[in-house]
Amino acid sequence: MYKDEQLEEEKVFKDPVHRYIHVKDRVIWDLIGTAEFQRLRRIKQLGTSFLTFHGAEHSRFNHSLGVYEIVRRILFNFEGRKHWNKEERLLCLCAALLHDLGHGPFSHSFEKVFKLDHEAFTRQIVLGHTEINYVLRQVEEGFPQKVADVINKTYEDKLVVSLISSQIDADRMDYLQRDAYFTGVSYGHFDMERILRVMRPIEDQVVIKHTGMHAVEDYIMSRYQMYWQVYFHPVSRSAEVILSKILHRAKHLYQQGYQFSLQPTHFLSFFSGNVSLEEYLRLDESVVLYYFQMWIDESDEILSDLCVRFTNRKLLKYIEFNPNLQMSEWMELYQLFKQVGIDPEYYLVVDSSSDLPYDFYRPGEEGERLPIYLFMPNQELKELSRQSDIVESISGKKRTDHKLYFPMDFIEALPDDQLEKNKIKTILGLADTE
Repeated sequence: MYKDEQLEEEKVFKDPVHRYIHVKDRVIWDLIGTAEFQRLRRIKQLGTSFLTFHGAEHSRFNHSLGVYEIVRRILFNFEGRKHWNKEERLLCLCAALLHDLGHGPFSHSFEKVFKLDHEAFTRQIVLGHTEINYVLRQVEEGFPQKVADVINKTYEDKLVVSLISSQIDADRMDYLQRDAYFTGVSYGHFDMERILRVMRPIEDQVVIKHTGMHAVEDYIMSRYQMYWQVYFHPVSRSAEVILSKILHRAKHLYQQGYQFSLQPTHFLSFFSGNVSLEEYLRLDESVVLYYFQMWIDESDEILSDLCVRFTNRKLLKYIEFNPNLQMSEWMELYQLFKQVGIDPEYYLVVDSSSDLPYDFYRPGEEGERLPIYLFMPNQELKELSRQSDIVESISGKKRTDHKLYFPMDFIEALPDDQLEKNKIKTILGLADTE
C-alpha cells in the first residue's frame, strides 16, 4: 500500500513545453512504467497533422505527462485554500496522467470507422486486469473506480473533475501549447503561469480571479486560432479522409470474403466489431502503418491506391463546397465519377469541420463543460463572456467549414476529349480558361 509513499529522490522529465515535469509520488512513477501507459508513445497526439506540419510527431505520452504536470502545479497553488480537500490530491494527479489512456491509433478517424469509444476503453484499462489497475489498487481497493469516475466526469467532487474537464482545464492548456510548439505556429501560446496563479477553487469548480481576465482572453483566442489554423487544416483533413477510406475499404473487402495477401490479423476483431481490450491495446500506429505499406501490394486497386496516397503523401485536392447549397452539383458529380470509372464512395468526399471533435468557447452550451466564471472583488461570480467583449464576440457562434475532396490526378488522366472530364472540371471550377 503506498497511498502517500514518496520516491527517495524526485524524478524529472525534461519537457520542451513545461521545461521540467516533476514526479515525487511512487504511484505516479509506477503508472508511467506500465505497459498500457508506455503504449501512448506509439500514438500521435495530432493524428494525421504530421503530413501538414512536419514537426507534429509528438505523442499522447508527451501530452499525458504535460497534463499531469499542470495539475500538479495547480494543486501546489491550491494548498491551504478554502474548498480544497487535500485528500483528493493523488486522485487528481492520477486522473490527469491517465485521462487519454484509451486513445487508439489516429484516434478520431479510427473511432468513427469502427464505432469505438476511447473513453470506454480508458475505463476498461483503469478497471480491468491491467498493470494500471494493479498499481492503482496499491493506493486502496476502490481507487481505480474513483479514477475512472473522474475521467468519466461522474465523480461526486465536481471541483476535481473540472481540473481535467472544463472550459479551462489542464488538458486543453497542455495540448494548445504543446501542439503549437510542435507544429511551429505561434497561435497556441498564452500566459499559463498567470492563469495558474489566478485559479481559485470553489465548491464545485475552478474559477478565475477577475484580475486574470486578460490572460484567459488570450487563452480563448489562442484556442480559437488553433482550431482553424491547425486542427481544421484542410490538408490534414485530406489525409484523414484517405485514412478513414482505407479502413472502410479494408473492412468492406473483409466482409466480402476478399483474400488478403497478408492476413490482417490485428484488424480482424475490429472488422467483425467484437474488440477485446487485449486486441485493442495491441493495435498502435506503427502496426497500422505497417499494414498500409503491405496493402500497397494488394490486388484490390482502390485499397492499394489509397495506401499509396497515405504512405507517400499523395493527398486529395479540395475546393470549398457546401453540400446544403450545392446538392444538385454533388449528385451530378457523383454520377459523372461513376461514368468515368472513379468510385465516388472513395474518391468524392465532403468533409465538414464543425462535426470534428473539437469545440471552442461556447458558454452554457456544452452540458458537462461549465462556462468560465470570474471571481469578482465583491465575491460574486460573473460569466466570462458577460465581462469580456473579446470573448463575447466569438462565443456561441458555430462556424462550419465544408470542403469537397477529390483525386485531381485521376481527373487529369482522363482523355481530354472525354465529355465527362470537361463536365467534372467545370463543376469543380477547374475548367481550363483560354
